[in-house]
Amino acid sequence: MPSFRRARVVEEISQRPGLQRVRVETEPDGAAGRAYVLTELTGPVAAGDRVVCNTTAVELGLGTGGWHVVHWNLDAPAFERPGPDHIMKLRYTSLQFDAGTSELEYGDLPRTLDGVPIIVCQLHSQVGVIAAVLGELCPDARVAYVMTDGAALPLVLSDLVDDLCRSGLIDVTITAGHAFGGDLEAVNVASALTLAVHQAHADLVIVGMGPGVVGTGTALGTTAIEVAPILDLAATLGGTAIWAIRASEGDGRSRHAGISHHSETVAALLRSQPLVAPVPPEVAALPHVRVAAEVWEDARPFDVAAVLERAGLRITTMGRDVHADRLFFDACAAAASVAARSLRMRPGTTP
Repeated sequence: MPSFRRARVVEEISQRPGLQRVRVETEPDGAAGRAYVLTELTGPVAAGDRVVCNTTAVELGLGTGGWHVVHWNLDAPAFERPGPDHIMKLRYTSLQFDAGTSELEYGDLPRTLDGVPIIVCQLHSQVGVIAAVLGELCPDARVAYVMTDGAALPLVLSDLVDDLCRSGLIDVTITAGHAFGGDLEAVNVASALTLAVHQAHADLVIVGMGPGVVGTGTALGTTAIEVAPILDLAATLGGTAIWAIRASEGDGRSRHAGISHHSETVAALLRSQPLVAPVPPEVAALPHVRVAAEVWEDARPFDVAAVLERAGLRITTMGRDVHADRLFFDACAAAASVAARSLRMRPGTTP
């Protein structure tokens, strides 16, 4: 169950459109803490304001904790921000709001992806590595990011996506399901993909959850399971489905050493075969997925550390950078390389 506490805003730490980070003192003990404010949902706060914070994540010591969430500003008599139509996200919660949808704005779009490479990720950090490598391989290509609702729901929480958009590595963002805050809003991943291709005119699409993956240690109890239906969906709609495998040589947990057990479970659930999934030859092959072994070697000749440095990005996975877990980053680069090659092979494509 959630925990809520009153607090007083001490000072602003940082802000960008849609997001404030502030220091607070919670009541009644005056304990110092940090909180973020989703200003599109609750409005901004100022030093001295009395607020109500959701303190659940901090109290549970979650990996996504460390920050309270400002639920309401007690010193704001009201807050109103009209939406574009009548389609709600965060439905039937106290923060439900009219997000609108791009489906209503643009109507029915072709139900085919025309062979566009669709790269599907299992972790949010993969998005940044893939976008950086794509920026090196096909700098003129238009790249879309579809964020699912499998983890964080507000897109604005991702510092990584903010960096990628500012640097021009991602050209358009689309939030699907109950995720919100993208350049385009979609009811589900299927419509998000068609919006990316036919409305945003993307040459390449990266799909994945936001920050805050959920994992229970069980085979099916993880956000990563969404990868299987998304890959199947991308293939069914006529895209070139490419899977960014989760692999690691730095994770101390045996279930994630080599190819993650989550990847093995996703492979067993897939129905779209054959599937492009570059896998390192030094680890066991995935069951039920036909993977061209030569894909990995062809896609591997990148100094990922140098690519990230040139892009001005510092990306970690579970706290490990490229030097501490080279295999993870190489797997991302391989998926990006396969996508770039697929793009070059599409008729009439010149990026």
